[in-house]
Amino acid sequence: MLKVDNLVVRYGAVEALKGVSLEVPDNSVVAVLGSNGAGKSTLLRAISGTHRLHRGRIEQGSISYRAAGQNAADEQNDQNAGLIRIDKLDPAKTVGRGIVQSPEGRRIFGRLTVEENLRAGGMNSSATKSARTETRERVFTLFPILAQRRGQRASLLSGGEQQMLAMGRALMASPSLLLLDEPSLGLAPQIVEQIGEIVLEINGMGTSVLLVEQNASMALRVAQHAHVLEVGKVSLSGPADELAKTDQVRDLYLGHGAEEISGSAAVGRNQHLTRWTG
Repeated sequence: MLKVDNLVVRYGAVEALKGVSLEVPDNSVVAVLGSNGAGKSTLLRAISGTHRLHRGRIEQGSISYRAAGQNAADEQNDQNAGLIRIDKLDPAKTVGRGIVQSPEGRRIFGRLTVEENLRAGGMNSSATKSARTETRERVFTLFPILAQRRGQRASLLSGGEQQMLAMGRALMASPSLLLLDEPSLGLAPQIVEQIGEIVLEINGMGTSVLLVEQNASMALRVAQHAHVLEVGKVSLSGPADELAKTDQVRDLYLGHGAEEISGSAAVGRNQHLTRWTG
C-alpha cells in the first residue's frame, strides 16, 4: 500500500531522515520504533505532506501509495508497482487519497464538543451526509465513551479519552491508511493496552495502520512488521515478533519479558482477525 524509498528530509541544516526506506503492506499494522529525535514524527509528516508546515523539505527519495479505486491518470506511476507518487501533494490532497494522520499530542479542538470534533474530521470527505453519519456511528461503536460524551467539550475529557477522540476524528475521513503518532504518549499503562486493542480493531475493520511509538511493548504486540529508527536511519527491520527477540530491541526498549511479547503478539492479532472475519 505504501512505499517509502531512500527518503531524505531536512529542517534547515538538520538532516532529520537519512535515506529511510520502508513499506506498509495492504491490510497490515506496521510499527516504527525509536527514541526522541530518531525521526519518527518527521517520517509521518513527510507521508502526510505536513512537513512543509514545520519548514521541512524532502531532498531525496520518494513516497508512493496505492489505494483502492484511486484515479492515477494525472500522477506518476511507480515502476510496475501500481503505486502513485504522493511526496509532492499538499496535506488536503493526501487526505483525499485516503491517508490520514492522528498527530502526536492529540491536537483536539478543546472548545468544541466531541461531536463537533468528529464533524471537523470529516469536513474534507466527499462522502454523502448519510455516509458521514454512518462513519460517525462506527466511531462511536469503536469508542463507546465518546458516544456517552458527545455533547461534552473536548477539553474536559481525560488524556485517554482525548487520544480516542483524536483517533476517532482521523477515522471520520474514512482512511485506507491511518498514521498514528505516539498514541500512548502520557497515558497510564491500562489505557495504553486499551489503545493497542483499538488499533487491532481498526485494522480488523480494513484500515492499514502505520504506528509510530516509543512504547515498543504495545507496538510489537499489535504490529505484523516493525522498523527501528535511530538518528534518522532504519537500523533494524523485520517481523514484529522476531524483532522482539533481538538483543538490540530487547535491551533498548523492552527489558525483561520480551519472550512474553513475541508469544502473545500473534495470538492477539489472530483473535481480532477471527472477530472481524467471522
